[in-house]
Amino acid sequence: MVSMVPAAISLFDATSLLHAFGPWVLLGIGVVVFIESGVLFPFLPGDSLLVTAAILSASLGIAPWQIAVVGIVAAFVGDQVGFWLGRDFGRRLFRDDARLLKTSRLHEAESFFARYGALSLVLGRFVPIVRTYVPFAAGTAGMHWRRFTIWNVVGGVTWVVAMTLIGVLLGGIPFVAHNIDVLSIVIVVVSVLPVVIGALRSRRTRRRAATSEHDDTALTR
Repeated sequence: MVSMVPAAISLFDATSLLHAFGPWVLLGIGVVVFIESGVLFPFLPGDSLLVTAAILSASLGIAPWQIAVVGIVAAFVGDQVGFWLGRDFGRRLFRDDARLLKTSRLHEAESFFARYGALSLVLGRFVPIVRTYVPFAAGTAGMHWRRFTIWNVVGGVTWVVAMTLIGVLLGGIPFVAHNIDVLSIVIVVVSVLPVVIGALRSRRTRRRAATSEHDDTALTR
């Protein structure tokens, strides 16, 4: 049996990944979006995959509306899985020293959820890593399932439609159409920026807190 994704294909290269899916490209898109949305494996090219698929839709033999439909369904189901994993297992799946399910990543998602509430299910869609763990955080926080589902639909539709439309619009620009690889890198960099900025802010806050604690200790001596 031939593997759907050859071993030589990088999971992080949206263009080569889409071509590797061959006639199963829609199924491949659905699987990637599903996994990234809530199965606790955040390191997949969700944003760039949807945008690139829309740009290359003609050569891939698919239509943008098909990409949108498959993406929305996969995003919705993935979030549902993440929510119920959080509801049923809570924080027990995470460890401080884990390679993938790090407690620190869950803390970031929980902080994001605490700050934005149900709206985080929409805003978090546009932030890599956060979009994977926010549904889980909603489950651990005991968010009502019906309320979660409504915002899940809004977030999934908004994200997938936005990424697909961006791809359709960019696909009409000759330079973009001939430089897909560069565009994929730009999308990844831009989408990861909020995570990097948040990490830097957290690091600075911890340093300030440590410095303040050190100063207070010195004064009491």
